[in-house]
Amino acid sequence: MKRVFLCDRTLCRQTGAYSFKEKIEIARQLENLSVDGVELPIIENIRTDVLLVKTISSFVKNSVLSVDAGGTAEGVTNAAAALASAAHGRIRISLPVSTVGMEYGYHKKAPKMRLLAEELVRLAAQSCDDVEFCALDATRADDGFLPELANAVAAAGARTFTLCDIEGKMLPDAFSRFVADFVRDANLPETVRVGVQCSNINGLAAACAVMAVQAGADVVKTACGSDVTDLGTFGTLLKNCGTDCGLSAKLQLTKLGRILSQITRISGGTLPAADADGADADDSFHFDEKDSQETVAAAVRKLGYDLSAEDEVKVYEAFRRVAVKKTVGVKELEAIVASAALQVPSTYKVISYVINTGNLISPSAQIKLEKDGETLSAIGMGDGPIDAAFLTIDQIVGSHYELDDFQIQAVTEGKEAMASTLVKLRFDGKLYSGNGISTDIVGASIRAYVNALNKIVYEEATR
Repeated sequence: MKRVFLCDRTLCRQTGAYSFKEKIEIARQLENLSVDGVELPIIENIRTDVLLVKTISSFVKNSVLSVDAGGTAEGVTNAAAALASAAHGRIRISLPVSTVGMEYGYHKKAPKMRLLAEELVRLAAQSCDDVEFCALDATRADDGFLPELANAVAAAGARTFTLCDIEGKMLPDAFSRFVADFVRDANLPETVRVGVQCSNINGLAAACAVMAVQAGADVVKTACGSDVTDLGTFGTLLKNCGTDCGLSAKLQLTKLGRILSQITRISGGTLPAADADGADADDSFHFDEKDSQETVAAAVRKLGYDLSAEDEVKVYEAFRRVAVKKTVGVKELEAIVASAALQVPSTYKVISYVINTGNLISPSAQIKLEKDGETLSAIGMGDGPIDAAFLTIDQIVGSHYELDDFQIQAVTEGKEAMASTLVKLRFDGKLYSGNGISTDIVGASIRAYVNALNKIVYEEATR
C-alpha cells in the first residue's frame, strides 16, 4: 500500500473568509481528522497573522503546520517567526515557473528564477528543517525546466516539490503522464517528496490526484469547499477504493463525515465559495447613507443582536456618521454595534495583565481587574495566549460565557499599528459585543472581552 500525505488548504483563503475564531476551530478539527499538514496563507499583517499562527501552534501538535512565504526573503523571515513555537513547522516557497509567469510577475528568465528559488529555499532551511517549493503554474513550464529546478531546490534544502495545476485543463490521464514524466526526469532523492495541487474547476481534481499518486506523487493538496481537490471527496474515494488502488492515508476516515459537517457549521452553514478568479464572495450585505434606520436595524437583527429601540437609534446615528464617508459592510456594522449599543458603566476595569507563551511552555495569563474599588486577580492557562486570557477573566468573574465570535483587524499601518478587536459573547440566548483598541493585540482582546462582559453584568443587575 502506498502512503498518501494529505495537506489541507482550507485556511488558505483570502482575508475575510473566516473570522479569527473560525480559523482556530477549523485548524482544531483538521488536527482531529489527522491530516498530515494544515496550510496557512502568507503573512500579510505581521501582528494579527503571526498571532494566529502561534495560537494554532499551541494545539496543532501532530500535523505539520505550513505557512506560505510567497517568493520574497521578507516572506520567509515572517513565516519563520510565526512558526517559531510550532511542533512541526514547514515553510512554503511559492513561485511561478512558466515563461509568462516568471517574466510578468518577477521580470526574470528561467536561470535567474532558479537562482532566486535556490536562495529562498536556502534561507528558509536555515530556520526550518522542513521546506517545500510550490511550482505555481507547473503544467505551463517549458520542457526540461521543472526537473532542473526541482534538483536545484532539493540541493538547497527543499524536502517537498509540489506541482500545481492552476488551470485545470489537463484530464486525469494527461496529468498522470505529466507527473510520471516529471518523476522520471527529475529523479529526485527518496528524501524529497513530490506533491500535486489539482484545480477542481472541471470537477476532476480528485481523479487527477489519484492518478498522480499512482504515477509517483506522494502528497496531495486538499481543501473543504475550495477550488482544489475536495477533502471529503478524496477521503471518501480512499475509503471506498483505497484498497483496490493500493493507497492509504493517515486520515481518520471514520470521523470524516462528522468533522466535515462541523467545519461546514463553523463556516456558517456553507463553506465559502470562490469565484472564477479564486476570490471570496463579498459580505452578504453592504450599506450606504441612503439606507433607512429600518434597513440597518433589520441587518443588525440578522447578525443576531436584539437591541432596544433606544440602541437602534444610537446604532443608526453612528452608522450614518460612517456611511457618509464609505460603504459599510458586515464587519464595520458589527464594530458600530459594539461601540454604540448598550453603553453601560464599567463594573469591571482592566488594571494589568501578564501573558506568558512559548514553544516550551503552555500559554498562561495573570490578570487583575477592579470591581467596586476591590482588586480581583487570577492565573489561568489555555490554548494560546488569548484563550488563556479569556479563561482567566472567567475565573475572576466566576462565570463562563460562550464566545460566539472573535475578530482582529489593523486600523493603522506600520510596526506600531493599532489593532481593533471585536468579541461577541452569548449569554441567556442573547448576543453581546465588545470592542477594544490597542497596539497590543492581547491587550485589545482583553479590553474587548471585558467590554462585552460589562454589558452582560449590567443587564443581569437591572432585570
